[in-house]
Amino acid sequence: MAEAEAAGGAGAEAGRGPVPVPVPVPAEEGAELAAVIGATVPTGFELTAAEEVQEKLGSASRISRDRGKIYFEVPARGLPQVHRLRSVDNLFVVVQEFKDYQFKENKEDALKDLEDLVKELPWTDPLKVWELNNSLKKKKTKRKKHNLQSTASKEKLNDDGEEEGTDQKDTSKQEDCAQNAAGVEPASSQDTEKTPGVASRNGGGEEEEEDNEQSDAKDELQAGSGGETKAGDGKTSEGEAKVLKFRVTCNRAGDKHSFTSNEAARDFGGAVQEHFQWKADMTNFDVEVLLNIHNNEVVVGIALTEESLHRRNITHFGPTTLRSTLAYGMLRLCDPQPTDIIVDPMCGTGAIPIEGATEWPSCYHIAGDNNPQAVKRAANNICSLLKKNENKESSTSLGIPLDIIQWDICNLPLRTGSVDIIVTDMPFGKRIGSKKKNWDLYPACLMEMGRICTPGTGRAVLLTQDKKCFAKALSRMGHIWRKGQTVWVNVGGLHAAVYLLKRTWERAEEKRSFW
Repeated sequence: MAEAEAAGGAGAEAGRGPVPVPVPVPAEEGAELAAVIGATVPTGFELTAAEEVQEKLGSASRISRDRGKIYFEVPARGLPQVHRLRSVDNLFVVVQEFKDYQFKENKEDALKDLEDLVKELPWTDPLKVWELNNSLKKKKTKRKKHNLQSTASKEKLNDDGEEEGTDQKDTSKQEDCAQNAAGVEPASSQDTEKTPGVASRNGGGEEEEEDNEQSDAKDELQAGSGGETKAGDGKTSEGEAKVLKFRVTCNRAGDKHSFTSNEAARDFGGAVQEHFQWKADMTNFDVEVLLNIHNNEVVVGIALTEESLHRRNITHFGPTTLRSTLAYGMLRLCDPQPTDIIVDPMCGTGAIPIEGATEWPSCYHIAGDNNPQAVKRAANNICSLLKKNENKESSTSLGIPLDIIQWDICNLPLRTGSVDIIVTDMPFGKRIGSKKKNWDLYPACLMEMGRICTPGTGRAVLLTQDKKCFAKALSRMGHIWRKGQTVWVNVGGLHAAVYLLKRTWERAEEKRSFW
């Protein structure tokens, strides 16, 4: 009990419990509201995400000991830019973080400490950030509806007989965490993927929308307590009682805990319900409280996203669709420069080239696959992105620098030495192809990629889970490829690797034997 009491107090005595990591001092009246944001990122690309945060937000990030998470501080008015980050999956505002939380050995005592922790936590500013995030989300939804209506009216005026699809279905609302049906018991020991409509974004032609969101954020901050539902007391501004619905999701890792993630979520959620008088609802919730436990590191947060940001580009999914956030990390690894020609010879549904064309529009992107169904899916995803861009308020739509082709990976219709960068997700030999086929496919691919890639300056970033086969193929291709860096990643629970290769100066055509 003493541990829980000490955890929340600013003046905890030595030996009484965990010392919390400092969080921004509660904003005084007139002071700018700030927030510590937590972000889940593709495992292995934490440094890449930290670099993007520094580059786009000017904030230094701290990488968590729990792989796949980073933390950074931003002013609340910067929330729209936070949602526009390309390397993050899910976002949450940190209520409080404990670096060395000492759990009791007895299960009942440990869970009681978590319950007592709820009333000691500094909820006020994080809930203000959640409210601001919610209001921006609603305004963005209104803008989208307005844009769709404008598009529809233009189509009627044009009367060309052509129909443009403006509604885009939100496919694949999968949730990766197992959750109980009791409302306060949703929990998981794995990374959770849930995020709000404000999260799904595209990078091209967004200046006007960005300005709108920035002004919205400023308006909300100036408005203060006006207009929006108050999370703390669960009442609307008109005085009507509106009880917020909530759920608690617990992600736990470590083998020294006496309780399960479900038990922690249940008891912590019960204390949250008692503290705020919110109503527990596992599916139709307003607030998602996060309890992340990694060994002795405990982080309490409030989710800012309902659907993972990695689903921003893909509407037509294949059997092995790559996350857009992982695609961004791979592209950033090869440092694209203006006018570079970037090729994905095994594009699947087009996640890599679409992300590349969106974030690096000054490069030319070529995508291809030998499977006609994959090419069709990629083409549909490109069309969906173009329609989404047309529906934005910007009056001009310049398209995207990307072409899609059906081809044979071992006989590409490209000139020798004409490509600057190759980025692709190679067959793992599980859902597509086989491990046996990879022993012939990998060396043939590396040879053909070496042929089209510019000697001396060309580079390739290749993702595979069949590491043994790739290592063997690369050893045979050492005359044209040199391994520069390896990033270990988790892809759908599989331990995979992203390899950065540098092209040597040697001509690839002179050596055609693979083994």
